[in-house]
Amino acid sequence: MKEQKKQPELRFRGFTDDWEQVEFQSKIKLIGGATPFKDNPEYWNGNIVWLSSQEIKNKYVSNGTYTITKKAIIDNKTRMVDAGTPLIVTRSGILAKRFPLSIPTIDVAINQDIKALLFDQSKLNVNFFVAELQSKEAYILKKIIKTGTTVQSVNLPDLNKLIISVVSDFKEQEKIGDFFQKLDHTIALQQRKLELLKKMKRGYLQQMFPSTGQPTPQLRFSKFKGDWKQNKLSGIAKITMGQSPKSENYTDNPNDWILVQGNADIKNGEVYPRVWTTQVTKIAQKGDLLLSVRAPVGDVAKTKYTVVIGRGVASVKGTDFIYYLLEKIKYSGYWERISSGSTFESINSNDVKEARFYVPKEITEQKKIGNFFQKLDQTITLQQSKVEKLKILKQSYLQKLFP
Repeated sequence: MKEQKKQPELRFRGFTDDWEQVEFQSKIKLIGGATPFKDNPEYWNGNIVWLSSQEIKNKYVSNGTYTITKKAIIDNKTRMVDAGTPLIVTRSGILAKRFPLSIPTIDVAINQDIKALLFDQSKLNVNFFVAELQSKEAYILKKIIKTGTTVQSVNLPDLNKLIISVVSDFKEQEKIGDFFQKLDHTIALQQRKLELLKKMKRGYLQQMFPSTGQPTPQLRFSKFKGDWKQNKLSGIAKITMGQSPKSENYTDNPNDWILVQGNADIKNGEVYPRVWTTQVTKIAQKGDLLLSVRAPVGDVAKTKYTVVIGRGVASVKGTDFIYYLLEKIKYSGYWERISSGSTFESINSNDVKEARFYVPKEITEQKKIGNFFQKLDQTITLQQSKVEKLKILKQSYLQKLFP
């Protein structure tokens, strides 16, 4: 095809050359891998990292779940890929939501669901090209991913015809590539801080609430002593099991009642309105806790709205202490043990109301624990917001620095 000339909206000072708009296949060669025969022990547990699509999550990848031997490379179509060669996932359920792309920091072997992108790296900067592909992610997901099945796949002929933007001045490519490399590093750093905060919270939940069968926690505020008292959940909070309205009463009108059916309507411990209803069955008031009673069981949220609750959730009128108690027992696997053996993971009214847990006798201690975790959650929310703002900033730059 004939090359088209364009320029980006935003540019580093000193660069004025036109950009070329060319087909992907004119610059890139796609190379795939394979899975060695799994029953042959001579192929596995060697010193070569072998990647499957599950490992292609972050911009850089340096290890994998499995390793293979040189014999596996020789006997199979499994392919070695040099460090620094971009990899894309071409077959995975995750392709419905994002286009996974990674750069290995070591030599690796790849499976059949991954393609290595080979090109002359003296003419096309790796970080520049990765950013260029990321700027096209929305288009790729909409136009180049095959849908309609459980596992999505990349339509390789369409990918080869994808129009990409390239500037011939390698110094400008390096400038843009370095810029996004530093921005990606900042995002990764803030993401790690977020994960550490979440991990720290999980640790405190395990230590500041008693382990199964124990009347006192490992970690406690200094002035409180004595055993906690065992209570039924129904003894410390009012519980209302949900009841779903008839489907013909569902609407998309925000002026109707918000309907919370289950986990699809809950995110990060809050209700995110998705469906509305004109029929009122069971209600959860603003400030109530919502407990998921269907797979995945045990997720908990606090509603900022008065909502109608469907049969996938229960309403719990409780304090911040009870909210974090419910979080703790979710993480400890309590509800999974209760619901085990059923075809569809769920818990019933009796399971919820008769659940027994140790609770501090003093309300002051309950409030102290609730306040502690509330402040920790506020810190986590602020960090989450920082990560999201950086990701939005990156998307903005991807649109402005590429035509």
